[in-house]
Amino acid sequence: MNGINPISLQSSKVKKPCIFISIFNPSSSGLYVAICRYRLNEEKAEWIIYVTDVGQQQHFDMVFKAAKRAGWLPQGDNSYPKASHVGFGLVLGEDGKRFRTRNTEVVRLVDLLDEARSRSKAALIERGKGEEWTEEEIESTADAVGYGAVKYADLKNNRLTNYTFNFDQMLNDKGNTAVYLLYAHARICSIIRRSGKDVDELMNKGTLVLEHKDERDLGLHLLQFAEVVEEACTNLLPNVLCDYLYNLSEVFSKFYSNPECKVIGSDNETSRLLLCEVTAVVMRKCFNLLGITAIYKI
Repeated sequence: MNGINPISLQSSKVKKPCIFISIFNPSSSGLYVAICRYRLNEEKAEWIIYVTDVGQQQHFDMVFKAAKRAGWLPQGDNSYPKASHVGFGLVLGEDGKRFRTRNTEVVRLVDLLDEARSRSKAALIERGKGEEWTEEEIESTADAVGYGAVKYADLKNNRLTNYTFNFDQMLNDKGNTAVYLLYAHARICSIIRRSGKDVDELMNKGTLVLEHKDERDLGLHLLQFAEVVEEACTNLLPNVLCDYLYNLSEVFSKFYSNPECKVIGSDNETSRLLLCEVTAVVMRKCFNLLGITAIYKI
């Protein structure tokens, strides 16, 4: 066959055998198989992840079967090297149909990001930050909040389900949104600054004392961070990390708003400032993993 090696697969969902052609064939199936071979044999990849819509799941299942038949991938799904398909649902408009412009054109991501940034900047000006902050601070915060809002709105949903795109919801500063979480992080940083204490010094000399239930609840939630990251990575579900981040913010809010857990000026100020700092650090780790830039003041 002129140097082209066919691989025949019998799928339980496909009545006829499927033929995957190697790199010499320009078809998408042959291309994916060829790319898979190159990543595994030449680049020595340990884990290849293909991200497409859920409708391509069967296609990639057969690509991976072809790679196993060729001996490029081990037979076990939990062995390395391995290849996975990450499917995602549709982004819908408020009419419940695929998200498009009024001219029925596909909406470009860059346009969505620009619009989110523009709205974020307008909200900052409306809050009076134009008189308090430098132009650079306004611009950088608008970037972080606007772009972060779009990313978080996409990642917080289970990737297999469809979701409705809505600027007003994603830019809301209340509820499970990037805006709320970024502002929550900035408020924690403000608490630490107002204390006037050197956090690095406290980290070296201070001791955590979790006497109150809300302190213990926050501490226990912080301890779950590593296993949540492992779960999100193993199952390729970033929404798991989003859920953790939002819940962390809620647990911290309950701790800080409790009069019995007063931070600045309390007998347990050092311990509670350390708890604030650890919370802020974990939030920044979550932001970083989600591709979101943290802000430090509002």
